[in-house]
Amino acid sequence: MSDSIRLVPAPLEIDFAPADSSSDAYEREYQRLSETDEDPIGQWLKIAKARGETKETDPVLLHLIVELHRKVDQLTQIVKNEEPERLELPYRGEIEAIGFEHFRLKTPQLTPKMRYYGRITMPLFPKRDVGVWFEAVDECLARIDRMHEGDVKEWNSYVTARERVMIREMKGKSS
Repeated sequence: MSDSIRLVPAPLEIDFAPADSSSDAYEREYQRLSETDEDPIGQWLKIAKARGETKETDPVLLHLIVELHRKVDQLTQIVKNEEPERLELPYRGEIEAIGFEHFRLKTPQLTPKMRYYGRITMPLFPKRDVGVWFEAVDECLARIDRMHEGDVKEWNSYVTARERVMIREMKGKSS
């Protein structure tokens, strides 16, 4: 790791808790938040693509139909008053900046060198919670230890998108 950590502004929220005796429960939730358990229609689609069953299907149309299916599932959960099982995490923080391996909280809430489990609500399509294990570098800065592979790709894409927004804003100010 280099001494300089590049972060870009990003308005995200995180619920988190120190890793302690409840770490087994946190690990179970982390595993449930993976794409496999959280998104059965997405897994079905991956399997169908791997078998070649989607070759002659318009990818945009297929993606929209899958998203409609997810929305119907979401509405069904609301009507049945079913909420996804989430652990109660004692702390909530606002993330002010992110990088590929780090994020910074707006206010000091972390204990340096302590390990934490957290859930970050990602403003992507579809919107969802991402499980993350991280270690506090200082009271505001955290280094991400673990994130599911698919979540890492989405996180990195989001960091890149935020960097582009920042560059466009800087260009706009200099004109």
